[in-house]
Amino acid sequence: MEPGASDATAAGARYVEPSKAKKTSSEEKEQATSSPSEQTSTMKRLFGFEKEDVSSWHRLVCLLNRPTDPASLGIFRFLFGMLMALDITQERGLSHLDFKYLDGAPVCRFPLFNFLKPLPMDWMFFVYFVMLLGAVGIMLGLFYRFSCLMFISTYWYVFFLDKTTWNNHSYLYGLIGFQLTLMDANRYWSLDGLRNPRKRNAHVPLWNYTLLRTQIFIVYFIAGVKKLDADWVEGYSMKYLAHHWLFDPFKMILPVELVSLMVVHGGGLILDLTAGYLLFFDVTRPVAIFFVSYFHCMNSQLFSIGMFAYTMLATSPLFCYPDWPRRFFGRFPEFLWPVLPLISPAPSPSSSCVYPNPPRVPREQDETHSAPRPTTPSFKHKFRAFFAILYITEQLFLPYSHFITQGYNNWTNGLYGYSWDMMVHSRSHQHVKITYRDGVTGEVGYLNPGVFTQSRRWKDHGDMLKQYATCLSENLPRFNISDPEIYFDIWVSINDRFQQRIFNPRIDIVKADWSPFRPNPWLMPLLVDLSPWRTKFEEIEGSLDNQTEVVFIADFPGLFLENFVSEDLGNTSVQVLEGLVKVEIVDEKKNYSLQPGEKMQIPAGAYHKVYTVSEGPSCYMYIYVNTTEAALQKNFTKLSELQEKVRNGTETEPLPPEMQPLITGLDDQNSDNSVIDPVVRIFLKRQKRMQEVKKRREASVVERFQRFASKKYYSIRRGLLMTAIALRNLAVGLPPLEQLTREVAYANLKEPESETNQDERLKDEVGHGEL
Repeated sequence: MEPGASDATAAGARYVEPSKAKKTSSEEKEQATSSPSEQTSTMKRLFGFEKEDVSSWHRLVCLLNRPTDPASLGIFRFLFGMLMALDITQERGLSHLDFKYLDGAPVCRFPLFNFLKPLPMDWMFFVYFVMLLGAVGIMLGLFYRFSCLMFISTYWYVFFLDKTTWNNHSYLYGLIGFQLTLMDANRYWSLDGLRNPRKRNAHVPLWNYTLLRTQIFIVYFIAGVKKLDADWVEGYSMKYLAHHWLFDPFKMILPVELVSLMVVHGGGLILDLTAGYLLFFDVTRPVAIFFVSYFHCMNSQLFSIGMFAYTMLATSPLFCYPDWPRRFFGRFPEFLWPVLPLISPAPSPSSSCVYPNPPRVPREQDETHSAPRPTTPSFKHKFRAFFAILYITEQLFLPYSHFITQGYNNWTNGLYGYSWDMMVHSRSHQHVKITYRDGVTGEVGYLNPGVFTQSRRWKDHGDMLKQYATCLSENLPRFNISDPEIYFDIWVSINDRFQQRIFNPRIDIVKADWSPFRPNPWLMPLLVDLSPWRTKFEEIEGSLDNQTEVVFIADFPGLFLENFVSEDLGNTSVQVLEGLVKVEIVDEKKNYSLQPGEKMQIPAGAYHKVYTVSEGPSCYMYIYVNTTEAALQKNFTKLSELQEKVRNGTETEPLPPEMQPLITGLDDQNSDNSVIDPVVRIFLKRQKRMQEVKKRREASVVERFQRFASKKYYSIRRGLLMTAIALRNLAVGLPPLEQLTREVAYANLKEPESETNQDERLKDEVGHGEL
C-alpha cells in the first residue's frame, strides 16, 4: 500500500521546516501531533497502516483516500513528462517519421487492429506534435488533465499502429500516462498551481501513490517470476551479454561462463524478484536504490531501450516518503529556494481526500494551525478506491491471461507487450525463405525476405506473419502474379537451441486460419526434448579452431531443408547427430543416406536438400570454413607485416605502385583508384575503421558525453524542424519543390563526425554467406 511508515503530514499536522527539523521519519512527525500515550504498532511502522484500516470497505476507502503529501508525485510527474518528450523524438520515431510513413508507397504494416491505418505523413507529424505538447504539458503541470489526454490518446494510437515496436517499456509508458491522467499530480511544482491557488500544494489521496508503486512492483516482480524459466536459470537466455565490456570487472575474478551464469542471469533474477520488496521498506530501501540504479545504468549501455532505464530511475523515489523533496531541497542554500520546488508550508486540504477526526494537539499549536474538517467518503472517493483495486487486479491478471490470447503464440505465450518477460528469450535466424505460387498459372517464385516492409519482427510472430502474407497477396498482382499463395520457411534458434522451423512451410498463410483466441494451427512445436544437446554444442564449438564455424539444425519428419552453399564456403560438410537423413545434391541428382555419426562433404556453389526420413526429428550440423575470408585474413597478416617493415625501415625493396597506399594511406580521392590493389584497399579501410573504433572506445568521459549530446541534439533538431515543415504544409500548403528540398536538407544536417559513417560496413569485404 505504501512504503515504510505512514506518509508525512497527516491531516491537521504542522509541517516542520527542514532548516529546523531534525532527521525524523514521517511516522515520527505524525506521532508528534498525537497523544504522548499513543504508541505505533509494528504493522503501521512497517506498512504505514493498521490491519483495522483494511477490515471493512469503509475503512479501506478512507485509507486509499488518505491525505498525502504531493511532493514526490509532483517530482515524478515532471521527470516523466521530460523523459517522454525526449522519447518522442527518439524511440517513438519523430526524428525519422518521414522514413517510416511513406505516402503512397506499397508498405506492409502491422497494426494491432487491422482497421487502424496511418494518416498522411504531414498529419502523422501533427499527431506526434500533439503528443509532444502533451508530454511537455505533463512536465510543466500546465493544463495538466488536458495535457495528459493529449499525450495518451496520441501515444496509444501510435502504439497500436505498429506492433513491430511493441515492447514492455513502451507498454509501461502508456500505462503510467493513463494513471497520471487520473491523478492529481499537478498539486506540486506545477504551473497549474501558480494559476490556481486551490491546486497549489494541496493534498493528494494515497491511491495516487499506491497505483504507481504497485505498477513498478509488478514490473520488477513479474519480470523476476518470468525469469524462473529453465532457460534463464541455466544461463542460456542472455548468454552473449557476458562478453560486453561492462562486465570486465567481474571477469577479473570469474571466468566468462560464471559471469554469464551468476552475474547476468543469477543477478538479474534475484534483483527482479526482490527489488519491489526492498524498495518498500525503510531499512532496505537505500540498498535497493543503489542496486536498481546500478542495474538500470548498465541496461542503458547494454541495450537500445531509449528512456526506459532513466524512467525506471525516476520511479525509485516514489517508494520514499512523499515529503522527501521538501527535505532534500531544504538542504540547498536559502537564496535558491524561490526557484526550487516548495519546501514549506504543509500541504493544504483537498476535496480529493478523506479527512478523519483531527487528533488532539496542544492548545498553542491549535491556535496557530487549524486542522481540516473531517469528511465522510463520498461516491467519488468510493469509486476511485474501487478503480484502484480493479486496476491492480487487472495488472496482476494480464501477464497470465495467455489462455485468452492463444493465437499470438510464437514459443512465448500471448502478447509480448503485457507479460513483462523482459529479455527472457534470445533468437537467431539462420534461414528465411518466402515462396509464392501464382494461383492461376502455377508459376513458382521467391521473394526477398522483408520486401514491402521496414520491419524484421514478422519472422517470429504468427499474427504478423498472417498480416504480412495478406499484404503480399494484395501487392503481388501489380507484378502480374494472380491469386498468389504465400509460403514461409523460417528457421529460428531460441536460447541457443537447434535452428528449427517455427511455422509450417507447407501451409499457404494467405488462406490459413488465424484467430487471437485459438491456438495457431500452423505453428511448429518447439523441440524442447532436444534442449539437453546445448551442453554438447559447447563441447563441439570448443573443439573447433577459430576459422571453423558450425550451425546446428533440427527438422521434423517428412520435411526437408533446401540450402545453397556459397562459393566462399569451400569446405562445408554435414554431420548427423540424431535420426536419419537423406542428402540430395540437386545438380548431380544423387541421394546419400546418413545415420548418426556419419558426415559428408557438400559441394560449394550448388543447391542441396536434406530430408528427414526417420520417424522422429533429425538433428545434424553444418561445419564450414569461409575459405575466401581465411585467405583474406592471411593476406592481411602479410600486409600488416610489410607495413610495419616499411615504417621501421627494415624493408629495402621499393613498393610497387599498387602497394604505395601502405605508406601514404588511403584518402577519399584515391580510394576508388583502379591502380591500387583491391586487397590493399580493403586492408586499409578495415585498418582505418579499427583505429576509429579504438579511438571511440578510449575516449574520455567528457568526449563520450559530447558525442552523446551532439547525437541527441541533431536527432531532436531534425524531429522539430521536420515537424515545423509539416505543420506549415498543413497550414498554408506545400511550397515549391526547390524550397521544400532545401528545407529538408537543412533539417538533415548532421554532425561532421557522423557524416563519415564510421559504422558503415565494408561493402567490398567478404562476409559469411548464409548456409
